[in-house]
Amino acid sequence: MASETKKILLVEDEKPIRGAVAAYLEREGYWVRGVGDGQSALEEFEKHTFDLIILDLMLPKLSGERVCRAVRETSDVPIIMLTAKGEVEDRIIGLELGADDYLVKPFSPRELVARVRALFRRAHAEAEPKMELLDFGDLVIDISSHKVTVEGTEVDLTASEFKLLATLARYPGRVYTRMELVEKVLGYDFEGYERTIDSHVKNLRAKLGDDPRNPRWLYTVHGVGYRFEAPAAPAEPDAKE
Repeated sequence: MASETKKILLVEDEKPIRGAVAAYLEREGYWVRGVGDGQSALEEFEKHTFDLIILDLMLPKLSGERVCRAVRETSDVPIIMLTAKGEVEDRIIGLELGADDYLVKPFSPRELVARVRALFRRAHAEAEPKMELLDFGDLVIDISSHKVTVEGTEVDLTASEFKLLATLARYPGRVYTRMELVEKVLGYDFEGYERTIDSHVKNLRAKLGDDPRNPRWLYTVHGVGYRFEAPAAPAEPDAKE
């Protein structure tokens, strides 16, 4: 059973699927509101505060894509997208629209419940307190105040640039793929995925004064993605005897 009552909006036009999924979720202790078209989905979204949305792509009245775009204009509520299409491009489109996960039909309701649990666990982990100040000498990242300084001078970053930098800097040395950074940083509708991350990194480097040919902090891992490196502290001079 779920430790607390989570509210889920289930948007699926096929009534048998909607009923089966709702039954599985309710058995787990979730509160479920099921609707069969995109327009009703947005109406319910306006009425209630949901903890998660399960959204079919192919819907009457208003498509799942349009529903997802509308939701992402005002909310970062987790979204699991359901699609009858299994092509890679369709999955990428779902993620680009702002979905947090996807499931291809036909699927097992038990697998969907497992995905729901995983998303709630991830959301809980991200909500836990983390290190508030990342101090790398010349570069200081204050997580709580969304403030970044380079050599004592504050740098003006966009929300996405700040989240990108904080994501990389929390785990120096770890390599993030471009798709991982898309999922962690770009939780809204945007065009292109790898190209967008590259653009954000380029802008971030320019603002930090980090030369990509001789980087201090942001390193490109060719064919994979990016990593952050904390500069080694200068060696202490030998004490004179």
